[in-house]
Amino acid sequence: FDPFFTTKPIGQGTGLGLSMIYGFARQSEGQCHIYSEVGAGTCVKLYLPRHRDGDAAPSGAPGPEARESGGAGGVVLVVEDDRVVRGLILEVLRELGYAALAAEDGQAGLDLLMSDRRIDLVITDIGLPRLNGRQMVDAARERRRDLKVLFMTGYAENAAVAAGFLEPGMTMVTKPFAVAHLAARIRAMLERAQG
Repeated sequence: FDPFFTTKPIGQGTGLGLSMIYGFARQSEGQCHIYSEVGAGTCVKLYLPRHRDGDAAPSGAPGPEARESGGAGGVVLVVEDDRVVRGLILEVLRELGYAALAAEDGQAGLDLLMSDRRIDLVITDIGLPRLNGRQMVDAARERRRDLKVLFMTGYAENAAVAAGFLEPGMTMVTKPFAVAHLAARIRAMLERAQG
């Protein structure tokens, strides 16, 4: 279940499939078992708790109304070169009720940030083609001084924080992340921006 591990050739897999399945199983209070035999193949079984019609939603889990109203109209720019990860984040944003823009590299992200479009939050990978995430943000902050930024990294978050990488209005999340954790970070940053 190690994230970003793949046996496929470079460019033919993200290595996120099994870690996403594992995260979904844990989030659903279920389990995932994998049986593999050389030459015979692999069997993946996902065990989820049974839902009964009379069961109440778990406390702390937002109902459909909370999901739809949670966004309050914020606009989020997602800058991520991995199509799968970018798509996942865009889906989370839609479910939370936010409008989303997307760019696949740092230069495309900067082009959007230098336009007149409303952007309340940027979610960006640090390692991007053409311009890295930090270079993109530094250039954009010359025009948008109060820009809120959520960096994503596959490296140690504590090391970046300790090195003074983050400035006011910036935070970081380490890949792989639970969808609920990402959603909480997005909400917190946008609520601070609006408050």
